[in-house]
Amino acid sequence: MAKETTHQFIAVEGPIGVGKTSLARRLCGSLGAQPVLEQSGQNPFLERFYRNPRAGALPTQLYFLLQRAQQLTALKQADLFAPVRVADYLLEKDRLFARVTLDDAEYALYEQLYARLDVQTPKPDLVVYLQAPVDVLLERIARRGVDYEQLIDRGYLERLNEAYARFFHEFDAAPLLIVNAGAIDPIANQGDYDELLAAIKRMSRGRLYYNPLRSRAI
Repeated sequence: MAKETTHQFIAVEGPIGVGKTSLARRLCGSLGAQPVLEQSGQNPFLERFYRNPRAGALPTQLYFLLQRAQQLTALKQADLFAPVRVADYLLEKDRLFARVTLDDAEYALYEQLYARLDVQTPKPDLVVYLQAPVDVLLERIARRGVDYEQLIDRGYLERLNEAYARFFHEFDAAPLLIVNAGAIDPIANQGDYDELLAAIKRMSRGRLYYNPLRSRAI
């Protein structure tokens, strides 16, 4: 049996609707970890962005940047003997979203602010990247029933999926577990969750593609 790895900081990432926050919460329960979760519902510009992406993109993105930077800076400065933590984002995802949503002039302004913040974030010792096709993302977004999320455009999700794929193709800042989350449901299906949790506990270095056998049979 493979030896389990003790992780101190796990980050779960992936596009909208893939289930990263739900998985992060469930991992916290299993690992006795402290959650570090995005507070997207607090962003007063988010609904405006989904209704009119061109008009709402810049304030939405700047709000998220400042919110995430503040949260992760506080985490970095926390006690060295703090508990295990599980986050549902990386700060780097902020720049990924900015490049997808902002025009060139807005992105230049965003980059100036990003550089001035000089955020020193804690480094995860494992990143779990959840992948799923756009059709699956749309179905899950519809199922969770957040009103303004129903305005999300398919083309926007396609661009996000492509941006995530490019980002993680080059990613080498931490061990990376790439999960085929399109054909499994680790939130509603206990077997799926148990298998994924075991894979997370075994993961200690490098890059691994997690594509369970049951997903190939569906």
